[in-house]
Amino acid sequence: MQDQLQKQRTFALIGHGGTGKTSVAEMLLFNSGSITRLGKIDEGTTALDYEPEEIKRRGSIQPAFAQFAWKKNLNFLIDTPGDNNFIGDLPYLLQGADNVVLVIDAIDGVKPLTKKIWSEASKAGLPAMVFVNKMDRERANFQMAYQGLSDVLGIKPVLLFMPIGSETNFSGVVDVLAGKAYAFDDKGELKPIDMPADLADEVTAAREIAVENIAESSEELMEKYLEEGALTEEEMTVGLRAGVLSRALVPVCAGAAMLNKGGVPLLDIVQNYMASPLEHTAWLDADGNERASSPDAPFAAFVFKTIADPFAGQLSVMRVLSGVLAPDASVLNASKDEKEKIGQILFLEGKKQNPCKQEVGPGAVVAVAKLKNTTTGDTLCAEKFPFILPKPKLSPGIISYALAAAEKGDEDKVFAAVQKLLEEDINLRLERNDETGDMLLTGMGQLHIELAVEKVKRRYKTNIVLKTPKIPYRETIKGKAQVQGRHKKQSGGRGQFGDCWIRMEPNKRGGGYEFLDEIVGGSIPRNYIPAVDKGVQEAAARGFLAGYPLVDFKVAVYDGSFHTVDSSEMAFKIAGSLAFKKAVEMCNPILLEPIMLAAVFIPDEFMGDVIGDLSSRRGRVLGSDSIGGITEVKAHVPMAEMMKYAPDLRSMTGGQGTFTMEFAHYEECPPNVTEQVIADSKKEEE
Repeated sequence: MQDQLQKQRTFALIGHGGTGKTSVAEMLLFNSGSITRLGKIDEGTTALDYEPEEIKRRGSIQPAFAQFAWKKNLNFLIDTPGDNNFIGDLPYLLQGADNVVLVIDAIDGVKPLTKKIWSEASKAGLPAMVFVNKMDRERANFQMAYQGLSDVLGIKPVLLFMPIGSETNFSGVVDVLAGKAYAFDDKGELKPIDMPADLADEVTAAREIAVENIAESSEELMEKYLEEGALTEEEMTVGLRAGVLSRALVPVCAGAAMLNKGGVPLLDIVQNYMASPLEHTAWLDADGNERASSPDAPFAAFVFKTIADPFAGQLSVMRVLSGVLAPDASVLNASKDEKEKIGQILFLEGKKQNPCKQEVGPGAVVAVAKLKNTTTGDTLCAEKFPFILPKPKLSPGIISYALAAAEKGDEDKVFAAVQKLLEEDINLRLERNDETGDMLLTGMGQLHIELAVEKVKRRYKTNIVLKTPKIPYRETIKGKAQVQGRHKKQSGGRGQFGDCWIRMEPNKRGGGYEFLDEIVGGSIPRNYIPAVDKGVQEAAARGFLAGYPLVDFKVAVYDGSFHTVDSSEMAFKIAGSLAFKKAVEMCNPILLEPIMLAAVFIPDEFMGDVIGDLSSRRGRVLGSDSIGGITEVKAHVPMAEMMKYAPDLRSMTGGQGTFTMEFAHYEECPPNVTEQVIADSKKEEE
């Protein structure tokens, strides 16, 4: 198995949306003979985009998997989505790969989202190569795209296959290191041709740069290069591979996936220079214990994706970390300390599932159906050798919508249906907001939420209405007051009596609620004082201005009186509540709004428009930073102004802008906003 694993490759196609990753995957499957015809995204006929929502929007919304052989060597491919709405689980998907192929297109080159995606690949520490796609399209500019790799991403690219021509004249590639030119035939295969005269100087210069970069990958090669001014073909191969595995060098080739141009060079680079599973660094658990990526180590596998299949049920997609996995094996889910029975092992090719009858080793990406206790992020392992791979950190959701049933009485049905979707999409979060009563679905963007709801409607026949959620405003006070809260009720027999004096004042922002017992001399018995506190807290939760919780204040109970027969905890709770209401009115109550820290990533040319737009949303720009044509703008913006920011940013930047946001703090609302919120609250009550 060692020899087989040495030649095995497991890689993920990554890149921003629209670069043609799925078309590249289709080209690779076609060249390897796994599929007999090239599918097209526009026609919804690709092997890997098969969900109705993907076919409808002509783009990937979830990862897809394939297994194929190239030159008799096994390859596992993970096609990742590139839309900002659907890249949230990329850290999990990269745990399944040994390498990444970054796909950029020759029209737009490196975009803001490319930088974010490349950053995740860097964190994962995976060897990488770049495929510059769409060389056949109008406005294709290879040099611009290539330059962005070093200028924006800061990588050291090594050009291995230079394009011959562009747009409608894209006809072949030049093997830069070998100095040989090839033309594509009608089937996309390479046929040797004479070197185009207009490219000769360019190829010579590119080769010199490539050889210099390769020489720098080791002291021995550098020494020889400085002495002799050249490296042998074998030395270049060994040096380039060493540089790729250490992430010092990134090979680059070009092509046009839709026309099946460039698939063979790409596959050869993966085979010749990328890492095998045996070369993956040792896996570490939370305590730093190592598990070697070797078939001789005890078995362990990480479940990095869950798919709901209409026929097979729940499919757990896993990468074998160490050891071997055989059909019908008994394993331990170490994350939950539960035993699992494996059953049949499946190789995936889009929605197709091919049974695997032999055992599989490290690097294999396989699926197993109907595991009882296993979910995304769990580690399966040999029972006697427990091992848990820590779950990667996910980005927080950036937008929430309130869900409502289209028909009254279906609320529980809606909750249950969406809950099922959470099993396969770890970037969705569902919760009930006790304060507003909303059922909130949080995701990575508006499109993410909308397509999740579409899936629920299609799969579970549940109609859902999406509403903008209520903003979690808060109330607080700016002044001080001393008041009496007195509750007296006589209605024959035992009555109710509670009497307290409280002092109310503001607490520091974020200081929360503080209650002080300053009773001396027993004017209120000790057992009734907590009831005053409870009465104040319950009244504060209902607010004063617009029904939002009142926060950041102190209350001290310093005097009062009681009746030996009529006093009770309930009476003092009511007295505390009455005292609170009186005091708030005298303490200059104000409304607070949540402020978000937004980070917006855009091409430089849109900076003025974006900053102007953030200012119009009452935002306060904190600063901006530009690297290689991409600007990051940071700003504090009220949450109420960011609820529909995603589509506005998309239209403002032609789809090139992305953003993240997280809660920062609360600030006092402007008077006009306060008036509107209070008016809306009264209208809702009526």
